[in-house]
Amino acid sequence: MRCIFAGIEYAGKTTLIELLAQYYRRLGRRAHVDDHFSIPDSTLSSDSREAMMSYPDDVKERSQRMQIHYHIDVTKNHENVLLGGWHLEESVYSAVYGEDPSSAYYANYWHNMQRIYESKVLEAHLPDIVLVHLSASDEAIAARMKAQPHQYQIIKKKDIPDLKKRFEQEVERSLFCWGGRRIDMDTTDKTPQQSLDELLERSEPLVTAGEAALRAMPLPEGDFTIRYRDGVREMVPS
Repeated sequence: MRCIFAGIEYAGKTTLIELLAQYYRRLGRRAHVDDHFSIPDSTLSSDSREAMMSYPDDVKERSQRMQIHYHIDVTKNHENVLLGGWHLEESVYSAVYGEDPSSAYYANYWHNMQRIYESKVLEAHLPDIVLVHLSASDEAIAARMKAQPHQYQIIKKKDIPDLKKRFEQEVERSLFCWGGRRIDMDTTDKTPQQSLDELLERSEPLVTAGEAALRAMPLPEGDFTIRYRDGVREMVPS
């Protein structure tokens, strides 16, 4: 399954991506995870992240443009691609915080590229694209902000209702919604495992027959090794 996760900061995108990646690896499949589209890029070193915060806006915009475009081919060429935010969150955050001198985002973003990125992915006729829109109550988002503040927090508490509405609108415009390939999830009162279970259940009709068969395989507890005996595949506990 190739998933694009969208939604306001603290909705649970990173947590759900990590759990889904672990799930695929447990099944013996690779997961290609790219959850680094927020500014500053979370995969950079601490020094580089700090430096990125002070880059001129045109440099940040160009850097984002290159990595967003690059992931068109990533989505086409890898199985189990899990993208956090990708091109969708940039549209929202640049519109809300682009003029805010305390924010790392830039203004005057050229929005027309969003649907172009999507059309280039859809040209490949991939059978398992799923757009996952995560949200939570205003109170839950605010509570998570207070309990576990991010080092480079993007959102402000006063903006939560507006940001949620903007993400909803951006998701509505996405071409990935066509054909019922959109899943909306509210994580307000759910544990991470409950959210993963919900995603797996609701995505069942949207995955390939091969993935559905893979999900149905019973797995032994703990670590195991794949072995073949007389042409029969066995999962032997380690």
